[in-house]
Amino acid sequence: MPRVVGIRFREVGKIYYFDATGLEDLKAGEYVVVETSRGQEVGRVASVLEEIPKDIARETLKPVERRARPLDLVQMECHRLREKEALARCQEKVSASGLPIKLLRAQYNYDGSHLLVYFVSEKRVDFRELVQKLRKTLKTKVELRQVGVRDEAKLMGGVGRCGRLLCCATFMQEFNPVSIRMAKRQDISLNPSEISGVCGRLLCCLAYEDEYYQEVKKTLPQIRELVRTSYGSGEVKAVNALKQTVTVELPNEVTVEVSADEILEVTGKKKKGKRS
Repeated sequence: MPRVVGIRFREVGKIYYFDATGLEDLKAGEYVVVETSRGQEVGRVASVLEEIPKDIARETLKPVERRARPLDLVQMECHRLREKEALARCQEKVSASGLPIKLLRAQYNYDGSHLLVYFVSEKRVDFRELVQKLRKTLKTKVELRQVGVRDEAKLMGGVGRCGRLLCCATFMQEFNPVSIRMAKRQDISLNPSEISGVCGRLLCCLAYEDEYYQEVKKTLPQIRELVRTSYGSGEVKAVNALKQTVTVELPNEVTVEVSADEILEVTGKKKKGKRS
């Protein structure tokens, strides 16, 4: 069974797996040279595994070629310094072409033989002619890749409405599904400005505590349910999952906040009143 290492090519980037047979003493944090679809790349070991992940086919694992040498790291850094200049030259060609695209970032591979340029656009764009012009100008293989608004936020970074750096740009490897149901379950205002991130999509952090809310709410009665407590019987008016309590309105219109342990019985659910 080959030893497997997870490698990142950029900070907070996706982890790709490689066969580290012959380099059994590799440790997390070391730099290595590997062959990818973009040519040779220098990446940093993020994890060391003794077994192949179940969702990875053994035959698809490419080998780690070698440890990176100091010269490799210098070369990689030199190409990264060239990326801003390359992006500026790409922008000149885009402006001249009139194509409705917004360039985000340019990334050279380790040896400078391949330049990947990310962009966003509100529609699909035929950029084949533009790619040919960029290849002649930059004298290297150029790949244009259209991404979505969430990827734009991850690539460009920024500050969220919470005042912290964007989660996607600091520690999230992949985007998880987020739904409006999560906001409802957490009793958060459904005002779009309050539950949307800088990308305009639902806040990724809505998913962080969703599992907790699901589990806690299973142990608590729902709004409009009728319950019996030590204070008397009444109707559930509000549920507080964080405190694990419910607010019950008693017949005398007095409300009490009780925990799940203080609820003696759920006796039914109040029917909705008919409209007059």
